[in-house]
Amino acid sequence: MSNRTNNCIVQSLKRLLPGVILCCSLFALSATVIEDVHAIDLSPSEAFLQGERIYRDGVLPSGEPMQAVIRGDVDVPGTSFSCVSCHLRSGLGSIEGGVVTPPTNGRTLFQPYKVQYKQVKVDQKFYPAILQRPTYTDASLATALREGITPSGQVMNPVMPRYYLDDKEMALLIAYLKTLSDQPAPGVTETEIKFATVITDDVPSAQAEAMLAPLEEYVRHKNSMINLFKKEKRSARMAATMVTSGELMYKKLTLSRWMLKGPPETWRSQLEEYYRQEPVFALLGGISNSDWKPIHDFSEANHLPCLFPQTDYPVISTTDWYTLYHSKGIYQEGEAAARFLNEKIAALQGRNVLQIVRNSRQGQALSTGFQETWRDLGFAAPVTVTLGEKEVLSKEQLQKLLYANLPAAILVWDGAESLAVLESLVTSSERPAITIVSASYLGDKIWSIPEQERDFTFMTYPYRLPQREESFKRFIEPFMKKANSSAATEVISKKSYIATQMLTQGLMDLRGNYYRDNLFDVIGMMRDQELPLYTRLSFGPGQRYASKGCYMVQLDKGAKPALINKSDWVIH
Repeated sequence: MSNRTNNCIVQSLKRLLPGVILCCSLFALSATVIEDVHAIDLSPSEAFLQGERIYRDGVLPSGEPMQAVIRGDVDVPGTSFSCVSCHLRSGLGSIEGGVVTPPTNGRTLFQPYKVQYKQVKVDQKFYPAILQRPTYTDASLATALREGITPSGQVMNPVMPRYYLDDKEMALLIAYLKTLSDQPAPGVTETEIKFATVITDDVPSAQAEAMLAPLEEYVRHKNSMINLFKKEKRSARMAATMVTSGELMYKKLTLSRWMLKGPPETWRSQLEEYYRQEPVFALLGGISNSDWKPIHDFSEANHLPCLFPQTDYPVISTTDWYTLYHSKGIYQEGEAAARFLNEKIAALQGRNVLQIVRNSRQGQALSTGFQETWRDLGFAAPVTVTLGEKEVLSKEQLQKLLYANLPAAILVWDGAESLAVLESLVTSSERPAITIVSASYLGDKIWSIPEQERDFTFMTYPYRLPQREESFKRFIEPFMKKANSSAATEVISKKSYIATQMLTQGLMDLRGNYYRDNLFDVIGMMRDQELPLYTRLSFGPGQRYASKGCYMVQLDKGAKPALINKSDWVIH
């Protein structure tokens, strides 16, 4: 009879015979564990991967979901109540809904533990909470995981799942826990945290400097405060009351420039060489006008955090972990257009949607974002017409497309060269109710949309409206580089400023636990942020696109028009 079967018998007896003391022999069955993971006939790497899958996904080596019980008698699948759900990917634990989830990483489990949480919120009130226990052994950890009993004999919170694991499965999980966040990450010493920022050689120097200026000013300012805190103890005490990690006040930050040259297929080897020469804790910012994927893949392979790189073409993934983007880039504007049209379903009257797509990187990203979201919303694929790189959309061609398809809406994913053609829609009997263009694709040409087109032309606009951005000006001016400044470079500098503010909060919330997974764990638990450019930056466990919205806007009348939002912040 397997241990899982025995565990199920134990749990069934508990439910059927409340108050009856189970015999010691049955209870002992749930405290056994194979102490040598090598005895289970797996290579170390395979054992690690299987233990990791149990911890993160709640899936056993057999491929079956791990089973568990919560609140004494509620059977649940481990895929819904995996260890990572509460203890997080780093194993450093969390506090949510008044429930304190202590660390389960290797460095913490196998030594005595005592910690006081000063602010555990229950029913809108804050209470202190003290967690204390002696050192775990393999056997006592197995008892805790199966029975919810600590080494000191305390019964754990009933929301902590009691897992049905046989000896082999338990050995795999415990072996994984021993490695989890056991050693501090590369790039961190007692006195220093190293960062790097990546710049590709297709980025003009003015854009590169606009990205770098806020980052380097941030590092300079942070490091200048170290001597102040050492000299002025009063200032140090005041600062210590404002941060949650006092030791961070005295750590120096460094920022290296990793310059990538040549075609994207050569970037990976360049990055590996930079990283070999100088391991860093994380990549901060960075900018490329090409595909970010080679850098994204490098970060994934090396488990190296990359915070807020500046790219119009982030990797769209629901599973990758190590890059946190401002948004989904241009793809997200296509998404927003689909959701906006979905809200206008009555105006469509069951008619087609027509896409005119320039065969360019911007056009294809917009089209893909729209089509994938439109499909997920349950609609048939739009009629899509692709314009060659140098092909000119003529008024005659547009009229033929309108006559042949009678679309309810037309999306023109092109630059300013197509704006003049849209004038023909003003008097066209086949004019659709809605025309949508991309503000990012048009750039500073958005202001040149002819006045007669403005009533029916909507734009995807991924930022806070300009007239509402002024309130943030005083916060970011110290970090802005004014030489050769333009509207485009100011956007770049604001994005770098966002990276510095998020890094500050993330480093404080690490509380001295410099593990890379922990950095993303604490960012995932942050409250929504109001910073320049974006109406809202929101986070959650595993989320990798901070700005999740986009406005649909129109130009108002006049020679100096303003942008008027015609939708709420359209959330993807």
